[in-house]
Amino acid sequence: MMWGYGGNMGLYWLFGLLAIVGISLLVVLLVRLFSGDRSAGQKLGGEVEPSRARQILDERFARGELTAEQYREQRAVLGDDKY
Repeated sequence: MMWGYGGNMGLYWLFGLLAIVGISLLVVLLVRLFSGDRSAGQKLGGEVEPSRARQILDERFARGELTAEQYREQRAVLGDDKY
């Protein structure tokens, strides 16, 4: 007789393994989220945050201080020549 021990033991090790993997993934995600190491300007989703010079350039263009041609030229100087 088993007396309640040993029945379906195969499922218990699988549940334990899945729990360990889940906790490990959660720890890795939290470390990456709260690491604060974004010195290269990269956000969590992989997109690159514009530099402060680019933000100032965008603000000046939005205020009308620069023409479209000047804006494109200065973006090319900054190395961001998508336009």
